[in-house]
Amino acid sequence: MLALRIDRLRSHLNHAGLDAVVLLNPLHLRYYAGFTGSDGVLVVGLTQTFFLTDSRYTTQAREQVRADAQQTYRQKPQGVRKALNELGANAVGCEGDYVTLTQFDQLQKACPAVRWQVLDDLAHLRQVKDASEVAFLEQAARINAEAFTAVQNQIRPGLREVDLAVALEHAMRCGGGEDRAFDLIVASGVRGACPHGVASTKALASGELLTIDFGTRVQGYHSDETLTLALGPVPDVLRRLHDIVLQAHDLALAVLTPGIPAREVDRVAREYIASQGYGACFGHGLGHGVGLAIHEGPTLSPHSEVLLTEGMVFTIEPGIYVPELGGVRIEDTVVLTSDGYRLLTRLPKTFCQLDVVAYHRR
Repeated sequence: MLALRIDRLRSHLNHAGLDAVVLLNPLHLRYYAGFTGSDGVLVVGLTQTFFLTDSRYTTQAREQVRADAQQTYRQKPQGVRKALNELGANAVGCEGDYVTLTQFDQLQKACPAVRWQVLDDLAHLRQVKDASEVAFLEQAARINAEAFTAVQNQIRPGLREVDLAVALEHAMRCGGGEDRAFDLIVASGVRGACPHGVASTKALASGELLTIDFGTRVQGYHSDETLTLALGPVPDVLRRLHDIVLQAHDLALAVLTPGIPAREVDRVAREYIASQGYGACFGHGLGHGVGLAIHEGPTLSPHSEVLLTEGMVFTIEPGIYVPELGGVRIEDTVVLTSDGYRLLTRLPKTFCQLDVVAYHRR
């Protein structure tokens, strides 16, 4: 798999007229070389690859990395210069969305003869997932489902949002997750109107909606899933919000097929929500890619130019957010297949009213 990824990257370099690329982003070090450490450099030439790191990671790199040569440096820019000299590289790319101005200046000073080209499109090479990546993503989604099932009986009035988030994180780690994928969103009542309402000390209350957006990681690959539950009976207006969002979610799933523009999928969900009177309350894009990064390509939004391709993994997550009332978001992660899609996330998204018993914190 790594060799195929390197081949695709080299084709990209050829197309750009480059002799090599210098990769610093840890996600790319993992994707192209198998390295899970936090610092290193992968120099990919048209015929050879060099992995560079310092003494902290020499042993780890020797065990993990697949590259034609490995070198240890004391100063990173000088290590890069040595590798580029051995490759005879004159035109070299670097990661425009990752390399800082300071790092770029250091590389220019260390390699004054090199013609540097900033590449802003490397992440798109990770958009289509191979079978091993999909397996890790599916395993992470399975841990999501098992963790939620394990803590569901703890959800009751009086429980603080932050305590529910901690319980979910603990269950995901115990279930095999490497870490949480992001700061978990647990937003109840009027806080549900905040799309990124991370868990607070607010206590859950009967008659409210509860939005939970959570995920973990397996071998660096993320899960991402959102449920909105009812804590006992809720007002009709809140139930209607859930019905609208669920229908928008299902309509978007129904049109998924290879070759469809991502913006068209977004349009289907967005126009339905607007037709129900809540168009102004759905401000974010319909979805995003999921992989080694929790947010990556493809982006499903009104302005996306991407055509969805078999093997892409992304979320479908419409939402409605009404200030001083609350909100609903429903999110699944899917992999696009030759005949449509396959759900990776497993929890049901139909309206769920929890049977709650009043709980008073002692």
